[in-house]
Amino acid sequence: MFPRRTTPPRGRSAYSNGLHPPPPAPQSYDYNHQSLPGVHSFPRRERLPSYEWNPPPSTSTVQPRHMPAMINGRKRQNDQFSAHHVKRQRVDTSRHHLSSPPLIHSRPPHHRTDRAVAQPSRLSRTGFDHSYPGPNLDIRPQVPAVVESSSSLHASTTEKLSCQMVELFEACQQQPSDLERKEVCRARLQQDIQQIFPSARLYLTGSSMNGLGSRCSDADICLVIKGNKKTDALRVLGRLLKLFKTLSYVERNQLIRAKVPILRFREKGSDLEFDLNVNNTVGIRNTFLLRSYAYADLRVRPVILVVKKWARYNNINDASKGTLSSYTLALMVLHYLQTLSEPVLPSLQRDYPESFNPLMNLDMVPEGPKHIPPYISRNQSSLGELLLGFLKYYATDFSWDKQVISVREARAFPKNNSKEWNNKFICVEEPFERNNVARAVHEKLKFDAIKAKFAESCRLLHERKELNSILPFRAIIIKESSRG
Repeated sequence: MFPRRTTPPRGRSAYSNGLHPPPPAPQSYDYNHQSLPGVHSFPRRERLPSYEWNPPPSTSTVQPRHMPAMINGRKRQNDQFSAHHVKRQRVDTSRHHLSSPPLIHSRPPHHRTDRAVAQPSRLSRTGFDHSYPGPNLDIRPQVPAVVESSSSLHASTTEKLSCQMVELFEACQQQPSDLERKEVCRARLQQDIQQIFPSARLYLTGSSMNGLGSRCSDADICLVIKGNKKTDALRVLGRLLKLFKTLSYVERNQLIRAKVPILRFREKGSDLEFDLNVNNTVGIRNTFLLRSYAYADLRVRPVILVVKKWARYNNINDASKGTLSSYTLALMVLHYLQTLSEPVLPSLQRDYPESFNPLMNLDMVPEGPKHIPPYISRNQSSLGELLLGFLKYYATDFSWDKQVISVREARAFPKNNSKEWNNKFICVEEPFERNNVARAVHEKLKFDAIKAKFAESCRLLHERKELNSILPFRAIIIKESSRG
């Protein structure tokens, strides 16, 4: 039912030579890909929002301006740095030609009397440049558009499960206002941290920036201090802990002495939680890698978000409690999508090693993906089919005791006797450091619970073909929609 192979075919868009402009963006996207081939192309890297550092603008009032619609654009990072200015993480679209990627118009939606057809998205797909001065600050960060617009995102399908997945995705994906809040706090923190570490640069990483975040996602931050080593992380975090106790806008500071130590804190008066690490720069590298995968195909982000909501509801999405981290789950989904007989995704690291070189200078990491050509998948599976296939793969097909999940190689390779994989219940390779990101699952009881959830959910979803069989999707939508 779900044949698989390890070598994905690749193709190029008709516009990949750059000689002709792409056609206008369609008014609706077909997440089920049952129309013409080529609708799920790998968009050009220059359309990923850029990722760079610049000094703050002047104090003059700047009104928000409307930016061209985009899905992807290249990311880059400004090498210039001054310890005497506040830095801001921003998207700069003014220097790039932004146009919609090559997409085929999907079929018009079928008229239905039930709720199987997903509602239009409530989100903006345009870039934005909002000004929001904070206390004693004049910052105008630009953050990437990671959501779709109400006029362009619509599932034209009669399949109830797929429509429910689209509806859940649209309600729960990270909104521009969520990312703006994180960026405001990041900019203020960087200014304060530079009082004791003048060369510090603070990066938003993880799901906040890779396109896989939801409205309730915490914010991961990497503090980069040149010339500082990972072994100094605890000392640095100890100094930051003292500093943060004096800041009026953060609270609940907690130093966690894990393998990668972090300083956990919360924005005062809100439920926004941050995890700050020091010089764990692999987080910046995998942020750009996962963002490249997230926007390679329209189905990737909805499937990953639904899988994370499912895992959270079933209590198997918390590495601190011996189960799976959200990062591990994302890699598991990407691996599945890579290894179908008609893959949805390629292996970017295998096919374009120079773009994702783990030894690349950190300042060049955002430049890495920009020359990757579009990818065209021939896989026509709907969202519902992919979700069911994902559950089936890990419930019945994957050999947990013999195989290692590798997104880097787009295959499952056999375990060896190395310390990294031997006697581990679940093995998921980190794409750059090549260690086991599922090492938190070290108890057989937790491992058995994870396998049982995959098997039970696969059976229920196969029988009922609707999302409510594996998670209360309507209640989750109501909860997410209530967020400010």
